[in-house]
Amino acid sequence: MGPEKPLPLSDNWNTTEEYIESLLDIVGNNDLLRTLCGGVHILDFFTSDPDLYSRILPQDWRDFFAQHKVGDILDLLLREDVKDLWNAVGETWKDGVAPPESLVMYIETVRKHFLLRHVKSSQCARNRAMKPTQKMARHVAVGMTIKKVHEVGLFARYISDLTDELSQSSRSGESSGVSHLVDFGSGQNYLGRALASEPYNKSIVAIESRSQNAERAKEFDVMAKLTTKTALMRNKKMYRAGVEEIGLPAPPPETVPSEGAKEIAATSTADLSLDPAIEASPNVKGTIQYIEHRIQDGNLADVIQQIPQSNPRLMIISLHSCGNLLHHGLRSLILNPAVKAVAMVGCCHNLLTERLEPATYKLPSLRPTTHAHPRLHDTGDAQDEHGFPMSERLCQYNNGHGTRLNITARMMAVQAPQNWAEKDSEAFFTRHFYRALLQRVFLDRGIVGPPSTEHEGGSALGHSSGTPIIIGSLRKACYTSFVSYVRGAVAKIILNSTSVEHAAPFQKKMETMTDEEIEGYEMEFRQRKKDLSVMWSLMAFSAGVVEAAIVVDRFLWLREQEGVVAEAWVEAVFEYGISPRNLVVVGVKK
Repeated sequence: MGPEKPLPLSDNWNTTEEYIESLLDIVGNNDLLRTLCGGVHILDFFTSDPDLYSRILPQDWRDFFAQHKVGDILDLLLREDVKDLWNAVGETWKDGVAPPESLVMYIETVRKHFLLRHVKSSQCARNRAMKPTQKMARHVAVGMTIKKVHEVGLFARYISDLTDELSQSSRSGESSGVSHLVDFGSGQNYLGRALASEPYNKSIVAIESRSQNAERAKEFDVMAKLTTKTALMRNKKMYRAGVEEIGLPAPPPETVPSEGAKEIAATSTADLSLDPAIEASPNVKGTIQYIEHRIQDGNLADVIQQIPQSNPRLMIISLHSCGNLLHHGLRSLILNPAVKAVAMVGCCHNLLTERLEPATYKLPSLRPTTHAHPRLHDTGDAQDEHGFPMSERLCQYNNGHGTRLNITARMMAVQAPQNWAEKDSEAFFTRHFYRALLQRVFLDRGIVGPPSTEHEGGSALGHSSGTPIIIGSLRKACYTSFVSYVRGAVAKIILNSTSVEHAAPFQKKMETMTDEEIEGYEMEFRQRKKDLSVMWSLMAFSAGVVEAAIVVDRFLWLREQEGVVAEAWVEAVFEYGISPRNLVVVGVKK
């Protein structure tokens, strides 16, 4: 049913098992990779002594990097043919010195462990037929960005074909196929709306914890012609009298009633609801049922009880489930008899919690607010059974010590360096330079302490001591100069301080700093901006192996459920250049 290879591997590997064993070895035991993937934080770049660049990278690497542009170094890491790099050793490269042999070896080793991310790399005939069918009708694509149209168009086709294959492969025929697609964290239900529309006409159960998202989704359902909208001819005086009777304010006489008011007037007072159930229009065969539910584990008993059909047969789907949400979806396959398959695309690896202790990150200060990610509110500690790693293989690796990925490694794993263009790269290298340099300002003015040498989960290097200072995004004008950046960042920090007691000492220590002093920092450290850019590029490049480990862990967990899961695989479903988090994890119940 799935692709010929259960994991999208290069031809360098003879078997899936050979790849997995090598991947676990490099993630667990390669000191340089572990340092670049979690052992160094960019904020410590200008506050460490000795400096991180010379402390981590070999001298011959630094000599090579000094003679080449950052754009060429990115090409070296990500795009140049490794065979050509080996041929260049001892010769010249890009009109300069050739990369040292140890650097070429590192590049080859890291790349070898990447999962293939292009749709054409899949062995599955289903993917080869997807591209011509990704277009959607304009009214179905309402509200979607170009990126979302690409993702939803391809994934809807993928899911539809997969459900058809499940029905065909079932021994009992259609009766054992999938009756409903359950979208985990449906948001504004772009994927569900496409699957409920022509040509798929599927029955969708959209699970969402935020009612405002579901309400917005229902508005889009009307635009997509999934719901009927009755045009009413009424006596205006009688209409106004009617809405007054049920306690709603009457519109001014000259105002045409809104669509919402028309829908209310079309409903009897006994059944009046501002949150009507979605009903498909006569020319649509698909259905959508919205269920407000906060997903905290894989047990869907409460959700299944609300599905009108008796004995529903469910497939859990999601398009970019954040962090643990994908884990909950996979576990639903074994916790609920009604769930027959899962097909989920994950994202936001930094939002994963950790199953093993001690914790290798600091919470909650390094995470977004609980308002932004309510599902992770109470799951931010070590020994969280829902966290990473899922599989016993990774938990027991290295004589029971387990495979650990700290918050820095997982944050780097959501980078997409293959998509970095020269202009974009320069912009975010400047942002990183400013933020790292601001940390040096904070250190010199006594706001933060020097980096700690404390090990966090085996990391070779620590982070700046004290509570991390989270700045977040700033206005574009703040990035025109370092002076503008410092002023904008400090103003935001003070504005967002949780208390006057916290803001006052911060403000006191920064308000006496002149523009000339700030400019002096930029002049002093400007020559090291390239070093920081090279380090960030190496970190992002190396973190492709971290994402592979996260995805492989999910695949291994499915394969470990031998008594329940018949098939499991991973494959690319979107173009990486448009949507880098493009790997779907599929599990099919026996």
